[in-house]
Amino acid sequence: MPHDFMPGLAGVPAAKSAISDVDGERGILEYRGIRIEDLCAKSSFLETASLLLSGRLPTQHELVHFVGDITHHRRIKFKIVDLLKCLPEQGHPMDALQAAVAALGMFYPGRNVKDIDNNYWSAVRLIAKLPTIIAAHARIRRGDDAIPPRDDLDFCQNFLYMLSDHVPERIASDTLDVCLVLHAEHTMNASTFTGLVTASTLADPYTVVASSIGTLKGPLHGGANEEVVVMLREIGTPGKVRPYIENKLKAKQKLMGFGHRVYKVKDPRAVILQGLCGRLFKECGSSQLYDVAIEVERVAAELLGEKKIYPNVDFYSGILYDKLGIEVDCFTPMFAISRVAGWMAHWFEQLRENKLFRPDQIYSGEHNRPYVPIERR
Repeated sequence: MPHDFMPGLAGVPAAKSAISDVDGERGILEYRGIRIEDLCAKSSFLETASLLLSGRLPTQHELVHFVGDITHHRRIKFKIVDLLKCLPEQGHPMDALQAAVAALGMFYPGRNVKDIDNNYWSAVRLIAKLPTIIAAHARIRRGDDAIPPRDDLDFCQNFLYMLSDHVPERIASDTLDVCLVLHAEHTMNASTFTGLVTASTLADPYTVVASSIGTLKGPLHGGANEEVVVMLREIGTPGKVRPYIENKLKAKQKLMGFGHRVYKVKDPRAVILQGLCGRLFKECGSSQLYDVAIEVERVAAELLGEKKIYPNVDFYSGILYDKLGIEVDCFTPMFAISRVAGWMAHWFEQLRENKLFRPDQIYSGEHNRPYVPIERR
């Protein structure tokens, strides 16, 4: 019987992995040993996805082949579109995404997880089809027709095109591509752990990803970027930032987009996103949200700096998505578009030496209680 209890399994290793690593003290994030700064500056999302899945950077031929596979599998069955049409317009896009991904498993064979070739195609389909599902739902709930993907557009251009019916400016698609690289993987987070638990039962990959999506939805995980934009809009103007933060701290309430369980310095992904914001807003015009965000970080650094509470990845990502014309409740689905690459990499790794996750518990209830007949209760 275990005697140690760690709420939330904080600091308890649950698996060994060669996929990514975080040094929270120095603010370092690596995918397969490569610094995130290098990947954002030199790679693309699909090349990074290939790196995560295979363990190494692809050759030119391998990358062309992988991109071609993704492009070929972007389309979704008309019955998936019909499913999205049946969902309530006011429903959250993460719920629609979870339902559609679970339904994908009914159209594609993925149950034989010992078939390595089939597993590759499952990963390709999921990476390829999530953007199409999200864009289709975003349009359908507004009363518009879903726009089919275009094979002549790259991954991010195509997504923004399916969302808006306009081919985006290059700076918009390039900015989104870096965002996807940043969000693709982050060690043993809550959604990855959920996916691994599901995978350990040898469930099909669509069920694995659907379970991860359910966890990602929570405001303490992927849903936090939505809360940041809600907060910035609630503040309204830079002049109202200080009293807002002071009131939050006085009430001992969390400042959304700040703090991280792992990082003791500023999240390296937040540093990169802040730079992306600077370039995007300089070229495309600033916004009130961005101006408020800059002041929030300045005041927070003054009031929270000695506590080592810094902006995390959620703080700037929502501002970027808002500038790209993406609706607030679609921010977390954007996270899923990217993180599915990491989930699938962990799925591959889990299957190599699979062991069912079956943790123990510490029972804190009573023993030997008598059953009381209903007439005496």
